[in-house]
Amino acid sequence: MTSLDRDPAALVADIEARARRVETPCGDGTIVWRIWGEGEPLVVSHGAQGAWSHWIRNVETLSADRMLIAVDLPGHGDSAMPETSDHRGNAKAIATGLRAILGNRPADLAGFSFGGVSFAHFAAWHPEQVRRLVLIGTGGLDTPLGEVLLGRLSGLEGEARQAAIKANLLGLMLHHEDSADHLAQHLLLVNAGKARFDRASELVLPDKLVRILPEVRVPVDAIWGEFDRPHPAPELQEAVIRRTHPEADFRVIEGAGHWAMYERPAAFDAALLAILAKPPRAVRV
Repeated sequence: MTSLDRDPAALVADIEARARRVETPCGDGTIVWRIWGEGEPLVVSHGAQGAWSHWIRNVETLSADRMLIAVDLPGHGDSAMPETSDHRGNAKAIATGLRAILGNRPADLAGFSFGGVSFAHFAAWHPEQVRRLVLIGTGGLDTPLGEVLLGRLSGLEGEARQAAIKANLLGLMLHHEDSADHLAQHLLLVNAGKARFDRASELVLPDKLVRILPEVRVPVDAIWGEFDRPHPAPELQEAVIRRTHPEADFRVIEGAGHWAMYERPAAFDAALLAILAKPPRAVRV
């Protein structure tokens, strides 16, 4: 289904065509959801400058026995800007959408990077809609940042432009050179071209997640790439998360960078499904 030998645009279109597309209110427009499979709902979110396709290499496995719901967060992908460009605005659009899709049925949430911080605020303010929260390579924990290496793309053409795109992927998202393949390059350009929400960094750094975690009463677990560049040293991230959620199941994906679900999809899917297979812990009081 996700053979990297295929044309990237055709591959994305094929996987998207298998989804049920739902649009719910968001600001002056709609927030877009894509749904595959049936069963217990799992809602996934992407990072800044991303879209649902951050999860493209995980759709088949995660939707095999579950209802997989991938969101384009407000101001990203095909979704409109939120009513207010802050966590309250994002949370309102998410809450309205999930009520329309699931009614009173709570869901497991897995949020990547900026999406994890967004989901943490949503979980704090709408705990009745959340069964558990899995954080994936999230910032905002007030830990030292790693060195992110990004270069310019403007003015570059041909092989020079392709080399710069690959370098940017390796400077932020991925660890191994082979991981920055044609599909990853395609997604980087398409998703960045659609992104309009420009406050992601200030809604994360330096400590927005660590400030909201005490208010998150649902169970919190986490998955980290071994070589996460922007938020390195998984053991430091684990220690901060355990201050408020000491029973967190914290797993590290060996050989993966920040975009762990893309770089090591089989290992990532196994880790996430193992977390989700556990009975939810009691809600904190």
